[in-house]
Amino acid sequence: MEWSLRELRFFVTAADTGSFTDAAAQLYVSQAAVSRTIAALEKAVGNRLLRRVPRGCELTSTGQQLLPHARRVLAEAEKFTEFVTSRHGVLRLGYAWAALGRHTARLQRDWAEQHDSLELELVRHDSPTAGLSEGLCDVAIVRRPGDDKRFDSVVVGLERRLAAFASDDPQWSRRRQLSMAEIAERTVIIDPRVGTTSSQLWSDAEHQPRFVESTNIDSWLDAIAAGRGVGTTAEATAHHHPRPGVTYRPIKDGPRIAVRLVWRHDDRPEGLDDLIDAVTRLYAS
Repeated sequence: MEWSLRELRFFVTAADTGSFTDAAAQLYVSQAAVSRTIAALEKAVGNRLLRRVPRGCELTSTGQQLLPHARRVLAEAEKFTEFVTSRHGVLRLGYAWAALGRHTARLQRDWAEQHDSLELELVRHDSPTAGLSEGLCDVAIVRRPGDDKRFDSVVVGLERRLAAFASDDPQWSRRRQLSMAEIAERTVIIDPRVGTTSSQLWSDAEHQPRFVESTNIDSWLDAIAAGRGVGTTAEATAHHHPRPGVTYRPIKDGPRIAVRLVWRHDDRPEGLDDLIDAVTRLYAS
């Protein structure tokens, strides 16, 4: 069976108006075009959908059953059209865990003031490419280096590495900064998919921490607040996810974390150069 959206639209319009003549006027076509199009749909369905009556037309039994389904198909087609049309005016910026920390709101405000025809939309997706591989964004903020040849990237800033621990921790509650060696003495909670903490941070150390995996930022914070371990994270996390019961402190010898913008090699999105410039300026300020 083959049918078209045009045929469904003509059928629904005729059913709503109760007249081939009125449907033709609403659709800006001839009455003959309405008749031919609906006849083609009826041939595909294998049954009459509308019968002519002295005052116009009315639904047959098959037409009554088909009408609500036709409406739903047209509604979904309209949503698809709206999506395709609107995405041309939207630059989707994906992130996992944290966006740009204290720079996030400033970027959104400045972008709205300077780009009338291109909206910046933030999209959170906890995957290694922050939704880029999944097609959920046009550009992604990532904090882990990658070697996927499908993507291009540029470093737009550096962030301090922070320790996260329970605010009532008996040893650290009054500390202003910590060291990587001190963290290695603890259980460290990590997200191996998108987090920036791994055993490589202690590859040259005499002692490595015990690692416990979490599945997302919420479970990571819950475990830390409960005292089941500590964590290390980018500075943006402290701004993006403040949590009662969790304290963030700088790691004095912790390696800085590079913030990258990543996009598909074969699909450079509109507004990318402006976005790179804007984010780079924010981190440099």
